[in-house]
Amino acid sequence: MGFADRLVLGRQRHLKWRALDRIELILMIACGLVLFGFSLTVCLDIITRTIGRPWLWLQEATSTLFIYGIFIGFAVATRRNDHLYLTAVSESLHGRPRVAAEIVIRAVVLSVALCMVYFGCVNFMRGFGSFRLPSNTPIASLYAAIPIAGVFIVLFTIEQIVNGLRNGFEHEEPPEADAAGAFEVPGAGGKL
Repeated sequence: MGFADRLVLGRQRHLKWRALDRIELILMIACGLVLFGFSLTVCLDIITRTIGRPWLWLQEATSTLFIYGIFIGFAVATRRNDHLYLTAVSESLHGRPRVAAEIVIRAVVLSVALCMVYFGCVNFMRGFGSFRLPSNTPIASLYAAIPIAGVFIVLFTIEQIVNGLRNGFEHEEPPEADAAGAFEVPGAGGKL
């Protein structure tokens, strides 16, 4: 099992196109890099302030990394079905009620994502009139994360709707391996 296979979840594979696995991989790596950068800039900000030589631009870098991390995380979580929809409600249903609930939930996610794209673009364009201090960078650099994430969320939600209608939303999930590499076998009373 390669690095990409471990990072891209096989869970709910019936709702995913393999062609989008590379995008999920890139977004997951970007999330890791942004999280590392965020943590590093926070530590450096604390250190430089403690020694009496603050780098004021570090706060800008930290807030930028934080915002991009949140919005990239939204997109990845949508693809991985870890965020933005109510799994407990839909998974308790079967047949047509399940399909209806899954479609309604994803339609809500899709409408929110479309709003992110539209209003994010509006805010991005308006953001060129305001500037961050001390760098005088247009605030649009922060707003860009919103429509970018919205586009990925739209793509991943459409992927799930199309594949759910084609393949069904209900599928038995393969057992997940725990840290020791053992698998839970339902009804077997133990691990293999």
